[in-house]
Amino acid sequence: MLGGALAVILTGQISLPDALGAINGDVMLFLVGMFLVGEALVESGYLSTISCRFFSQARTPDQIIFLILFGMGLLSALLMNDTLAIIGTPLVLGLAAKFRISPKLVLLSLAIGITTGSVMSPIGNPQNLLVAVNSGLLNPFVTFGLFLLLPTLVSLMVAFLVLRFFFPGDFSSRALMHEAAPVCSPAKVLPVKCSLAILLSLVVINITASLAGGTILVPLPVIALCAAAPVLLFSKRRFELVWHIDWCTIVFFAAMFVLMESVWQTGFFQSFVSGPRLMSVPAILGTSVVISQFISNVPFVALFQPMILQAGGTTSQMMALAAGSTIAGNLTILGAASTVIIIQNAEKQGETLTFFEFARVGVPLTVLQIVIYWVWLIILPF
Repeated sequence: MLGGALAVILTGQISLPDALGAINGDVMLFLVGMFLVGEALVESGYLSTISCRFFSQARTPDQIIFLILFGMGLLSALLMNDTLAIIGTPLVLGLAAKFRISPKLVLLSLAIGITTGSVMSPIGNPQNLLVAVNSGLLNPFVTFGLFLLLPTLVSLMVAFLVLRFFFPGDFSSRALMHEAAPVCSPAKVLPVKCSLAILLSLVVINITASLAGGTILVPLPVIALCAAAPVLLFSKRRFELVWHIDWCTIVFFAAMFVLMESVWQTGFFQSFVSGPRLMSVPAILGTSVVISQFISNVPFVALFQPMILQAGGTTSQMMALAAGSTIAGNLTILGAASTVIIIQNAEKQGETLTFFEFARVGVPLTVLQIVIYWVWLIILPF
């Protein structure tokens, strides 16, 4: 992506002022803040403590997979799926080794869970953040909840059933033995607890303000930066945390904004996918899933969203764009950056998922999920 951005700048396809102006500062600040919180969760050991307590509720392998899907899925709606991809991969592989569950099954459960679960929140993934920031939604948390919460929960349950179908031998009712949760240093954990408390409080404030008929009181990037503030101010390892956040993803997004703006200025993409038929909810869902396999979901949203806005797009169309571009990550490995992150981290520990191992589960699941979101968005009374 960086190579593409440099190429269009050096060849004059986009001017330097336009390139700098194309970089969305709100998105960049939000990503930096959320990655800092995620890195602090891992470094402090608090994530391991939370996960041990959470998964200790599972008594069978079936329940482990269910908790990965729903637990990680719901958490991704708050901490962003790319963050969960980084911190969740070693966690689920540890569960697989400890409880003798197929590593491929837990990796699929994690990838599908954080992809699907992130659909229902404006801060669940980068493409939803683009939709929330650029569409002018007055109350994005309420809007995403009304349009996407219920079908997302149904989609997670369907994912559980699909995984049971493809991995019948790994689902059983054998009893599991759990160990005590590790003890963390209070000095390390306190800033992280403060960060999570701030994050949850600001989200609740925005949701409450939206329900009261107003707009969100705290902008999304401010939420992320306020949540990261305790870590930066009080952690003794603040510089190490900053150094270890996912700077590659930050560079990817900055370069993506430049390259996609250059493509947009050529008019090529508009002519390729223009037409009123492509503005219907089913067409947006299908187009999002298919094209995201070739240019990934975030660049697709960066290109396609302005077209919907120019056509006077409705909220249903915007929610279809968010849902379709996100569940595209369940179709193949190439559909979402979070899935690539999971596989890259898994390969560091000697495990992997091939393209076809992922697709044999992902293709039928994505078809079912498209139908779920399509039906729900069509029958909505608002």
